[in-house]
Amino acid sequence: MVVGEFTQETDLLVIGGGPGGYHVAFRAAAHGIQTTIVDRLPALGGVCLHRGCIPSKTYLSMVELLHTAETARERGIEFGKPKLDLGAVRRWKEQVIAKLAGGLDAVGKKLSVERVTGTARFEDGKFVAIEGGTVPRIKFRRAVIATGSASIRLRDVQIDSPRVLTSRTALDLADVPKTLLVLGGGYIGLELGQVYAGFGSKVTVVEMMPQLLPGVDRDLLRPLVKRLEEQFERICLETKVVGMKELKGGIELQFEGKNLPETNRFEKVLVSVGRAPNSRDLSLEKAGVQVDERGFIKVDAQFRTTAPRIYAIGDVIGNPMLAHKALHEGTVLAEHLAGKDVVFEPRAIPAVVFTDPEIAWVGLTESEAAAKKLDVVVKKTPWSASGRAVSLGRTDGTTKMIFDKATQRLLGVGLVGTHVGELISECALALEMGATAYDLARTIHPHPTLSETVFETASLLVD
Repeated sequence: MVVGEFTQETDLLVIGGGPGGYHVAFRAAAHGIQTTIVDRLPALGGVCLHRGCIPSKTYLSMVELLHTAETARERGIEFGKPKLDLGAVRRWKEQVIAKLAGGLDAVGKKLSVERVTGTARFEDGKFVAIEGGTVPRIKFRRAVIATGSASIRLRDVQIDSPRVLTSRTALDLADVPKTLLVLGGGYIGLELGQVYAGFGSKVTVVEMMPQLLPGVDRDLLRPLVKRLEEQFERICLETKVVGMKELKGGIELQFEGKNLPETNRFEKVLVSVGRAPNSRDLSLEKAGVQVDERGFIKVDAQFRTTAPRIYAIGDVIGNPMLAHKALHEGTVLAEHLAGKDVVFEPRAIPAVVFTDPEIAWVGLTESEAAAKKLDVVVKKTPWSASGRAVSLGRTDGTTKMIFDKATQRLLGVGLVGTHVGELISECALALEMGATAYDLARTIHPHPTLSETVFETASLLVD
């Protein structure tokens, strides 16, 4: 329905077409709610699909293929030296993105979700102005903010140069630099570092904290660090960048800290020091939507902001900044908008670092249990005892489970090894269901599989 000449009206306006945005839109539309999505991109999927999760994992799968070819000789199969066709690699990545984006577009059309391309800014609690689109103004009855997050810049240090990459521009894979400096030892930096190292770059990582992937238990981190030390030129912990400038053919940097790189000149630099919510350019104050000191939108258990009839989900409301968290928040919110009495209260949210080996965890970590002085039992199974891991030639893994000592109820799981991202869901379900060690130990797992290590680890407490 059109109100006036230039104003469009909708029941539910979703601002942002990423996992949280398109999911709440699709689910709301399935409940019969008239829904419109506004996004700057012409295709749904957001950063995750177009500039994040999917392209990075596509590249990582190619690097895994290269590594498999290189190590096949140990198992009696010898390939010629792999040849990298960078153009074909980029085309494959684009085909993957296009196929998934096309699928989202088809679902949206089937559910009659209206699409508007442009940038939305609130005029008040009922209207948004749309810049750069065919619809200049939308009146809404209810609105959802799902604008995600963006890479943090190194304040007073980072320069504007095509040689200084972000997680977005690094995925363009314009070329493979001879030398690459990765600033930040979090999951984005390590995943992209492995991509570029796998394609031929000499990679150095600089991290200001005492360990890579801060917050991850050190025993789970150990197999990954061993692999990275083989792949990367150097890993410099407790070190930070305090200056950078562009020179002919590269970037010159200044460092401070305990472990300085062997050189201060690199052909390219990737800055991956974290992400910040996309909340600044929405004119939220005009709608009465409040944010905290870090820019995250304040919401309650049903994702209501401080403004009537305006909700928010995903990265823009806070950590953990994970696509699957946003997706499930969208599910809960859509059900709430449809009149159901629901809240978002998961016992745990799984996390996966898609390096090689992967690291995954859900629930309580061992370090968190120690910090809280909880009375727990920790059980581990090294993958050297797994028939499937041995047959794959990938015994560089561990399954660790944390149980309450008195009740033997599962509190947390940590995994390191090949494709542990595919194993963590069983553990997340076990946590949600309040499973005990006995429940897991008496659940029959197929043999030979990596999932058997979950059963075997729980059996250590039961037997």
